Parts: sequence; C-alpha cells; structure tokens
Amino acid sequence: MTSKAFGAFLIRAYIVIFLAFMLLPLVIMGGAAFNDTKFPSIYPWMGLTDRWFVDLWTDERMWGSARNTILVGLAVVAISVPIGTAAAILINSVQARTRSFLYGFMVAPILTPGAVIGISTLLFWNQFNVPAGLHLSILGQVSFIAAYVMLLVLARLQSFDFGLEEAAMDLGASHAQVMRRILIPHLYPAIGAGALIAFFQSAENFNVTLFTRGNSDTLTVYVGSKIRSGITPTINALALILILFTIVAAFAYEIKRRREQIRQQALDAAATKE
Repeated sequence: MTSKAFGAFLIRAYIVIFLAFMLLPLVIMGGAAFNDTKFPSIYPWMGLTDRWFVDLWTDERMWGSARNTILVGLAVVAISVPIGTAAAILINSVQARTRSFLYGFMVAPILTPGAVIGISTLLFWNQFNVPAGLHLSILGQVSFIAAYVMLLVLARLQSFDFGLEEAAMDLGASHAQVMRRILIPHLYPAIGAGALIAFFQSAENFNVTLFTRGNSDTLTVYVGSKIRSGITPTINALALILILFTIVAAFAYEIKRRREQIRQQALDAAATKE
C-alpha cells in the first residue's frame, strides 16, 4: 500500500469513527424510546411500544415547559439581535483602543459560568424588588447570548465595502438610509444566523434559567427535574422528536439555500448575457 493510499484509508477511517461517535449515541437514545421498559435502554429489548410517546403527549407539564421555552427563546431573539448587531456596528466603527475595550466587555459574559450569570441576575434585580420568573431568565440569557450575535455580525462586517456608504452619502443619502438600504441588507445572513443561534442557545440553557425562573419551567429544567425524580423513556421520546425537528429544519434550510443560489446564478447569467 502506497503512502497516498494509506493516507486516504486513514481519512476514511477517521470519518467513519467520527460519525459513529456522533451518531451511535443518538441511535441508541432514539431506540430506547420504543423499548417497553421503564428504564431508558435498548438492552434487554422488552418489545416495541409507543407508550412513552403517549405519556409524553399527555404530560401537561411538558407542554407548558415547551411553551415557555418557545416564548423565552423568541424574547431573547427579539432583544439579543438588535443589541448584538448594534454592538458589532459600534465596535467596527470606533478607534482601536476603544474597540478592544468594548469587544472584551461584550465577550466577557460568554466566558462567565452560567451559574454565576444566573445568580448575579437574580441578586441584581432582587435589589429592585423584581421577583424571579421567566422575565429574569430572558434578561440573564440576553446578557451573554447577545455576544454570539455580535461576533457573527462583526465577522460579516469584515467583508463590507465601506466605500458604498461614502458613495451613497455623496449622492445625498442620509445616515438612516445608508443603514437601512445598504448596511443592514449586507448583514442579513449574519443577523439570520445570529437569530437562530440565539434561539437555540436560549432553548438549551439550563444554569441561568434554573436560578432565575421562579416557579416556571422550561424544557431543560423539566428534563433536569425528571432526571432527579426518576427518569423514564419519555425523555428519550422527547429527545427523538427534537432531533427529528432539527433534521427537518436543517434540510428545509439547505433546500431553500440551494434554490436561492440557483436563482442568483440564473440572474447573474442573465445579466452577463445582457
């Protein structure tokens, strides 16, 4: 075997091992949702059942937690995206020394443990007699999720031609028009990606939510409480549904992206012919 063939074999072996490492736990987890046993496992196999999906469907606490998770996620997106986008534009426009300070100030919450953010949020707002609840969970999550949006938008800004701003203003456009018609459209992909990341970061957050939620539940807190009180395969059924939803959403996004790419290529080809 030549060195080139051996290298190709190693690459293929690495890909197989990597995919197995990533996917086999998910397959085992999904299989446990159909096993007729009270403990989530696939061995020993006790028979095929859908009882865990039925139990999940009739679990009112789970549905309430799911509703809270969606509402909190949407609120976090609505607040984090404007803050993160504005912070990225500001950091990109100031001088180097101030830029470093603002960048570090915005990124610092990402490096802070979630438990610290949750406790700090609770203690801070307690000084103003604001009770714990999902509203504090939203504020606590925004404090670090906005930084993810900022990083994405800041990366997108590196490819922006600021000469377009100068040209537009020379032609009589105001700052608001330049922002609305030139800069923001260029940032749409990063803003959209930031919104998705903000939502999923909010949905999977546990530490901040645990300390600030009050008496309300989200899906992560619900799952955590089920683990403490005695886990059943209903958790596997919930996880399988979430994974399938994620896969479907990813495929839908990819199909939409390819259609837009084909459409853009067709427009470019038509413009070239003209």
